[in-house]
Amino acid sequence: MAQSREFRFVVRCCQSAFADPAACGAFPKAKGLDWSRFLRLARFHRVQGLVWKGISGGKSQVPASVSEALAADAIAIAATNLHVALHCRTLLADFMQTRMPLLFLKGLAVGTLAYGSAGVKSAVDVDLLIAPDELDCAAELLDHRGYILTIPKGDRARLRQWHGVRKESVWIAPDSGVQIDLHTRAADNPQMIPTISADSPARLVDVGNGIELPTLGPTETFAYLAVHGASSAWFRLKWICDFAALLADKSPNELDALYRKSLRLAAGRAPAQALLLADRLFGTLADNAALKTKLLRDPTSRLLYRAALAELAGRPEPIEPTSRRLGTLRIHWTQFLLMPGLRFKGSEFLRQARVPLA
Repeated sequence: MAQSREFRFVVRCCQSAFADPAACGAFPKAKGLDWSRFLRLARFHRVQGLVWKGISGGKSQVPASVSEALAADAIAIAATNLHVALHCRTLLADFMQTRMPLLFLKGLAVGTLAYGSAGVKSAVDVDLLIAPDELDCAAELLDHRGYILTIPKGDRARLRQWHGVRKESVWIAPDSGVQIDLHTRAADNPQMIPTISADSPARLVDVGNGIELPTLGPTETFAYLAVHGASSAWFRLKWICDFAALLADKSPNELDALYRKSLRLAAGRAPAQALLLADRLFGTLADNAALKTKLLRDPTSRLLYRAALAELAGRPEPIEPTSRRLGTLRIHWTQFLLMPGLRFKGSEFLRQARVPLA
């Protein structure tokens, strides 16, 4: 599938933010690029901080107006992430005081692990994973801290019923706009990665200023990020960039082990889709031809990979899936293919029927 020159340039800039320069190769020729589209793509995919980090050493090929816009975005992202980190520290202290198990998914922890800094990755929200039976207690804690339940809107009475169908509820701090996504499971469909929970193997990640956040261990992070990206057909570049960045220093044997272990965690075909997509964009499997060949043997994994590539890079202009009629259709039908078997497809049909099509 042909990708626009502007999209390829954004991808190459992102790769420069985490990969060895020798592995990245030369930048594509910038002459004739539509720089307005380039900037729109970087902002749509929420990778301005990564793009700025990638070009800051040789930004002369980028027009000054675009470079300045990216620099301003990168500064704003870093400032926001610092503010979010302070919220995370307070929340962690609250949860520790009540002895509720808590893990931070994605966000600042993954940004630090992937890029060596919590300041470059755009983190729109804070994803918290708690035990399902702690939902009421966690809701009380967030309410006490001033967070307002917005999805389901202001309706604490049906919160448990809501979490019975969906994996998360959304809470907003009105004074700062910080968004908390409160998860009681890791995946939309409870048959996927069911053992990843608030009690999963964890590690502490220093996100700066002495703030250490507990997050999933390496195997669980690999499986979770694959399933998370697959749940939206990877339409946002930042998700696959994070995935590729975390794997940039992994040997072929380590990649093989992560893939095998993710299957045991019931991640289904999501890791195969993610690895093939990361390889197409960032060369993740360049030194692992055997694993790539193995993944490509499965026709459904190939179909999922191509669908994700089309969703991510199939249009010259970035468009939110929910902004067009039936724009989420590809996302929804790919979700049926993430695990084999009629039992999974039946459960996915019932799940989607209870959550209206966007």
